Amino acid sequence: MTDPILETQDLTVRFGGHVAVDAVSCGFQAGELTAIVGPNGAGKTTYFNLISGQIPATAGKVFLRGRDISGQSVSLRTRAGIGRAFQLTNLFPDLTVLENVRLVVQSRSGQGFNLWSMASGHAEMVEAAEAILVRVRLLEQRHQVVSELSHGNQRKLEVALLIALDPAVYMFDEPTAGMSVDEAPVVLDLIAELKAQRDRTILLVEHKMDVIRTLADRIIVLHNGALAADGAPAEVMASDVVQEAYMGKELEDV
Repeated sequence: MTDPILETQDLTVRFGGHVAVDAVSCGFQAGELTAIVGPNGAGKTTYFNLISGQIPATAGKVFLRGRDISGQSVSLRTRAGIGRAFQLTNLFPDLTVLENVRLVVQSRSGQGFNLWSMASGHAEMVEAAEAILVRVRLLEQRHQVVSELSHGNQRKLEVALLIALDPAVYMFDEPTAGMSVDEAPVVLDLIAELKAQRDRTILLVEHKMDVIRTLADRIIVLHNGALAADGAPAEVMASDVVQEAYMGKELEDV
């Protein structure tokens, strides 16, 4: 097996006397979609926060392509190749959908977040942004102000911004939460497309077992902040202890 693109070693965070993430060590390969599951309060989102730099770790390290990024800020980790959907939510809430996406395209090209420089001479960036909006079914809303979007369309815009960022590691924290039955498949199809490229690492926090069964190459289970299981979906989901203690009725319902 090749070296992991992303790795955590004994990653830990304490809030007072509470250990929210307890010495979690995991490596994540390129081309692999890993679902992170567990009961509410298990530490899933906190683990994401530690990887993306939203909160500092009490102990342990995060490595990207073998380089220690534990001391880096959110922005530096993003530039290094870690993309998390919610980090980009409402990046510019008073600008339009198209302006939001094309600013990320421009930043990715190395020209920075300068809205006015895009007013002319950047047709190729507008075209690239519109192509992404076609993928997420938001082209018709391209001139709508972001703050006026429905919740479902805001979630789709998160994915659009993440695609524009083109990170090595995609992190999705319950990407379909709050979306309607009609809206959710668009986001899930986009995640499936990213997975099909087989050159990106994808981490997915999700409660819906049917989604996990469809998309995941691997499942890790967190419980009380600790790593409780790690393996192929069929193996992990068939485990009695995981079903009873960590999935509960959600898995029984599937």
